[in-house]
Amino acid sequence: MDTIHLSIDGIDVEVKKGTTVLETANHLGIDIPTLCYAKGINHSSSCRVCLVEVGTRLIASCTLVAEDGMNIRTNTEKVRNARKTTVELLLSDHNQECPTCGRSGQCELQNISKRLNIREVRYTGEKSKTLVDFSSPAIVRDTSKCILCGRCAGVCDNVQTVHAIGFTGRGFNTTIAPAYGKPLAESLCINCGQCIMVCPVGALQERESIHEVWHAIADPNKFVVVQTAPAVRVALGEEFGLPMGTRVTGKMVAALRRMGFDKVFDTDFAADLTIMEEGTELLTRLNSGENLPLMTSCCPGWVKFVEHNFPDMLNLLSTCKSPHEMEGAMIKNYFAEKMGIDPSRIVVVSIMPCTAKKFEGQRDELSNHGLQDVDYVLTTRELAKMIKEAGIDFDRLQGETFDNPFGEGSGAGIIFGATGGVAEAALRTVFELVAGKELETIDYKAVRGMEGIKEAEIELPSGKLIRTAVVHGLGHARKLMQSIQSGAKSYDFIEVMACSGGCIMGGGQPFIDPQTQGEVNVKLERAKAIYAEDKALPIRKSHKNPDIIKIYEEYLEHPNSHKSHELLHTHYIRRKQF
Repeated sequence: MDTIHLSIDGIDVEVKKGTTVLETANHLGIDIPTLCYAKGINHSSSCRVCLVEVGTRLIASCTLVAEDGMNIRTNTEKVRNARKTTVELLLSDHNQECPTCGRSGQCELQNISKRLNIREVRYTGEKSKTLVDFSSPAIVRDTSKCILCGRCAGVCDNVQTVHAIGFTGRGFNTTIAPAYGKPLAESLCINCGQCIMVCPVGALQERESIHEVWHAIADPNKFVVVQTAPAVRVALGEEFGLPMGTRVTGKMVAALRRMGFDKVFDTDFAADLTIMEEGTELLTRLNSGENLPLMTSCCPGWVKFVEHNFPDMLNLLSTCKSPHEMEGAMIKNYFAEKMGIDPSRIVVVSIMPCTAKKFEGQRDELSNHGLQDVDYVLTTRELAKMIKEAGIDFDRLQGETFDNPFGEGSGAGIIFGATGGVAEAALRTVFELVAGKELETIDYKAVRGMEGIKEAEIELPSGKLIRTAVVHGLGHARKLMQSIQSGAKSYDFIEVMACSGGCIMGGGQPFIDPQTQGEVNVKLERAKAIYAEDKALPIRKSHKNPDIIKIYEEYLEHPNSHKSHELLHTHYIRRKQF
């Protein structure tokens, strides 16, 4: 028998075998509160908030598999009192400085406390020893807010396979930390921020640079330039109550100007630049047969993952800097020369969907003449905070356009924000560079979609097949790398994004509450917006961007030239394998 029958709160229901009581209740529209549960990430039933009454017993519904004839009650006095007691006990050892917490208003513990009508914490006693770890340039870990739900360890272990943090200690001394109690900066952490996205409280947050950016804008001796990644424009609106996947490109530009930035540029321009450099690099490697497969280097989390876990394969990474680092280099060199501005006066701020970009911005390998290519990285969330702090009514803004010379991006640059986008953008250009003619169809749908590993073969006019793989989520990336090492798989070109879904689901994007996650396919809605913007643009290929053509004529000469390598390419380092 493939189905079973049970009753929840007097409602008879038929479900498939193996379905949990929590899933069954959700199907019926019965909302059982949870804190530790995260589908596909953590199913530990450790928080005990999702308790339901089965006969005389209280059992956690997230791991309770439904059985035939069960009679479940989710709203008895016994259940409500047990849930309240559980949450009060969590609050008794929790840092309750809610008004100043970065998650205030978006905190699941705060919301459940309100929902359960908790007005006091009846339990007092010894507090756990806590610390705030500021060692990482990307992520702050505050154990005073941790409720030991295990979600962060779950996503780090089960999804990303990074294993940077986990449970340590016993009993009252239990905490979640890197191995041997080391600071986060000395761990295997790749700064992807997926732990931040699943943390229900404020125990993990990005390391903010808001104050430093406001200070730079206020300094009359600084020329402050901002650039925005493609994934930001399809998510920022969520912070202001707009529907999932709303494109707010023009409003975002207008807000940035009102905030006081001297120039507002589009990182899509540098995405096109990346394709020119990376596409040429791919053709060079295909002709020589060396250092294949070429693996993309746009994602700093992925790059650090290779540096830690597969250092013998670093030669396969593209030497191209990521798009925002390329743009930073061009701003402090080409733009500085053109405008007659001392590069040391220029402050480059990148608005990214990603926390790993904060780490990337500080890498010594991403600098020129003693100046970092990018000075500050702000997440989508940080930008939203600054807009609100500035008193800007985002919804009422009229759309504005980016500044030149780095304001014109193609559709190929836009789709960098979704998994498969870099591969598709590269293939659009590589095919036409080799063929010397226009493509009839430029939508490479074989590399789109949300499968963890996608494979495709693209035939060039010469008859050469480019064997391509597109991967998102580092658990999938690890499997692919191991299959290449063993010889089981062979490719020419591989795109990897550390976050599941790509940059649209980066660790710096707006938080999505559990209820919305259950009702809306967030990846799909944001990806649809990315591809819609691509379709709407008159230029959809990187090599057709007139500003890209101009910058090679005026400054860079040609892709992979000596000047290009000096400014737009980099190298990588071996890191500790703990």
